[in-house]
Amino acid sequence: MSATDRLAQLGLTLPPPPKPLGNYVPFRIGGNMLFLSGVGPRRPDGSMIAGTVGQDVSIEQAYEAARLCGLNLLGNMHAALGSLDRVDTVLKVLGMVNAAPGFGDHPKVIDGCTDLFVDVFGDAGRPARSAVGMGSLPRNIAVEIEATGSGVAAAARACASGSPLGGRRAGERRPGAAIIRPGGRYSSAVSKSAGTTISSSSTSGE
Repeated sequence: MSATDRLAQLGLTLPPPPKPLGNYVPFRIGGNMLFLSGVGPRRPDGSMIAGTVGQDVSIEQAYEAARLCGLNLLGNMHAALGSLDRVDTVLKVLGMVNAAPGFGDHPKVIDGCTDLFVDVFGDAGRPARSAVGMGSLPRNIAVEIEATGSGVAAAARACASGSPLGGRRAGERRPGAAIIRPGGRYSSAVSKSAGTTISSSSTSGE
């Protein structure tokens, strides 16, 4: 089943990238790299889940906030590549929790995002991960999350130019996509296609 099919099965609709509130863009393509600005728990009506986790936001509410962050990251991936089926693997997630002093359940919160990625991409959505606490986050949002993944350079270029490009099944690796093997060994199938790295940079909490 493709990532698009799984998303529909979950009954989820991808949000469009928000209008930037500062001097930045939601995503930027540079060579074979795709950078996505960090996202917060933005609801469909534009409101945010805000507050300090472990103080006025429960773990369950924070989990839902992290899931919203994940959905917004998926929306930005779709906007950049034209289809979630062009995402190869979610490689790394960094989750930041607006946490009260002494709070220690950051991993349970960020599971909200990575559980969603696994639901959509299967095992290709299970990343390496860090979950950390912050003294504050922009506009007092409860969670902010950034991610790094791999895709296909041609997909990003085709999307940018408006050209159609066939999608792929979730986790199905296109020949030529870069692969990092356990132990740090790098390999690539023989192809003229180059791999793309999808990286999400944390700044705004938008």
